[in-house]
Amino acid sequence: MIFCVEDDGNIRELMVYMLHAAGFEAAGFESGESFWKAVDAQRPELVILDIMLPGEDGLTLLKKLRTRSDTAAVPVILATAKGTEYDKVVGLDMGADDYLVKPFGMMEMISRVRAVLRRTEPQRTQKTLRAGKLTLNLDTYVVQVDGERVQLTLKEYKLLRIFMENPGRVFTRERLLEMVWEVDYIGETRTVDVHIGTLRTKLGDCADYIKTVRGVGYCMEVPA
Repeated sequence: MIFCVEDDGNIRELMVYMLHAAGFEAAGFESGESFWKAVDAQRPELVILDIMLPGEDGLTLLKKLRTRSDTAAVPVILATAKGTEYDKVVGLDMGADDYLVKPFGMMEMISRVRAVLRRTEPQRTQKTLRAGKLTLNLDTYVVQVDGERVQLTLKEYKLLRIFMENPGRVFTRERLLEMVWEVDYIGETRTVDVHIGTLRTKLGDCADYIKTVRGVGYCMEVPA
């Protein structure tokens, strides 16, 4: 998942659209506040970060990313305004992996994203998530239960990944809808229940790992 932090709605939507078209999962955020909420729920593979933001600016967000243990190794591409050489240098010194100068073309953005991901791949050590007899490979999208491969739909895979990346954390149905379907499905939380049901069926012996928290939502708990 690639996170794009950009306060201009038109640019942000275009960035997310082009990343989707290039085969990436992506989500956009207009401010540091919404970005941190998403980071707490899911660790991104890469962040495209505009320096000029309302509230916390991009350099402040970059500094926090680099000081948090769970995001210290996440690749970051800074988006800087033309002529802001100082911000560019400071950003690279603070640990940014690359930069884009505004206005930039979408194909240049895609090219730089691919290049940074290739460069940083050896640093991304956790390629497989494990929970009891359950494994999920982040590169190949292969899910196995006790060594046997399980075929999941994309939505089921996303749900499972969220749970495995956040063991013990309770997610409301509304939050899961936002994260997996990326839309506010007001009054349609039954959608989550149906997908959780099919996911549990496919997980077989590991079905009980996904717990129902009555009146709230779901979480993953693995027996000791």
